[in-house]
Amino acid sequence: MKINSCETHINRALDEFVAKEETFPSMEPITNEEKLSTTCDYCDTLAVYLVTNT
Repeated sequence: MKINSCETHINRALDEFVAKEETFPSMEPITNEEKLSTTCDYCDTLAVYLVTNT
């Protein structure tokens, strides 16, 4: 599972990940190259974090 998140929705992304996967995720910053085209999964703002288990 991967969730792209902005600063505003990071808590929601972490909560949703833990609820679905029942494990704690890793939270990685999105690189500058990816920031140009990656939006938050909850709104249209540019994503800052990738919440994932890989």
